[in-house]
Amino acid sequence: MKLYEKIAAFAGKHGLAVNGPDITSVIDGLLYDMEAGLAGEDALGKPAAQDMIPTWTNPPEAAPKNQSVIVIDAGGTNFRTCLVSFDGEGNPSISELKKSSMPGIEREFSKKEFFDTIAANLDYLKGRASRIGFCFSYAMKITPENDGEVLSFSKEIKAKEVVGSLVGKSLSDALVERGWKRPEKIVLLNDTAAALLAGASQAVGGRRYSSYAGVILGTGLNTAYIEYGPIAKIAGVRADIPSEQIVVCESGVFDKVARSEFDTAFDKTTQTPGRYVLEKMCSGAYLGGVASIAVRAACEDGLFSAPAAEALTAVKEFTLFDMDRFLYTPFKTDTVLGAALAKGTQADYDTLYFLLDIFVDRCARLTSAIMAAAIIKTGKGKNPSMPVSILCEGTTFYKTHNLKERILGYLNTELIQKRRIYYEALSLDNNAITLGAALAGVSA
Repeated sequence: MKLYEKIAAFAGKHGLAVNGPDITSVIDGLLYDMEAGLAGEDALGKPAAQDMIPTWTNPPEAAPKNQSVIVIDAGGTNFRTCLVSFDGEGNPSISELKKSSMPGIEREFSKKEFFDTIAANLDYLKGRASRIGFCFSYAMKITPENDGEVLSFSKEIKAKEVVGSLVGKSLSDALVERGWKRPEKIVLLNDTAAALLAGASQAVGGRRYSSYAGVILGTGLNTAYIEYGPIAKIAGVRADIPSEQIVVCESGVFDKVARSEFDTAFDKTTQTPGRYVLEKMCSGAYLGGVASIAVRAACEDGLFSAPAAEALTAVKEFTLFDMDRFLYTPFKTDTVLGAALAKGTQADYDTLYFLLDIFVDRCARLTSAIMAAAIIKTGKGKNPSMPVSILCEGTTFYKTHNLKERILGYLNTELIQKRRIYYEALSLDNNAITLGAALAGVSA
């Protein structure tokens, strides 16, 4: 019996596609859901999975000059604050950078405690700038005033009282209580919108882009793009609705995709069962947990030798970090999974590698689909010399074994080869989100 045949049979038994899902079909489903989200409901009158959140924001026409802004980046696990200053030429510099844990990651926070904690973390920047650019990497409804109403939390953040709150107003009130002068403006945006804005700042030195998008694949998963033309669900909200604006998709909530038994079993263990379906199939916060269930099932189904099955079962849940260490260096014995296979056979190593790689490849296929859908939805990229810029961020995207290369390979096939839509994937080391939030803070 060949290894591939054995694993294919195991995967099929549990509803896991070895060479799937079909990317084109996922793109089609995403585009349908995106249109429904912009309209407020689909053709059957049902809500879309993706929130499709208008931001009332566009990339600035020129870089800000001689201005400073306080920047907050509330991400999946880390909470970062700093000061960004733009000089007379518009060049940004980052200073006073501090990092702490995201409030609510370890225990439940009340609304007051949540915003008081954020305000306390900003005290060292008191009086340094009148505006704040706040990248809040969770589902929000952005108001025309650039505040953000929290819709829900993902990434296992525990702060139920905060849902429904206006983040900017709540933080502004908390700062005033701590003796601050009320900020002139607190501009809320998602990390994908920040990535998009950072990408737009790279249209210099002879580069031109027809439009912009952003993707985050780290602890969570999301995309943003620029929508051109009217958005039905905000028609009439105010007289001066922008003719084009950044839309945050909330792609991680997309649920029109087939899941395996392992996905549904893992979903029941999370803080948000039934929600964030796509995110739980791709992002760093969940990928290891889903794969752990699959590996334990493979042990039960006899895919491993007895010593390897016993050791792997004892590991229980492992993380994406543990997966990566094995995939990069399978025979190291000082890793969680390498140690578990120390008494195993060559077939055990190959089986575990193959099984884990199925989840990496599935992540690549799904991520390429959401990137492609965002780029297609702009309606741009028809000229090869003026592609759509998509700025990519997130440790999962860049560090997961063989993931980035697969994503871009699938994306080339779906966009350039099949549709003649041209794109350029950009990265800005570790400062893209900070730069994007700063640009929003001084420009909105």
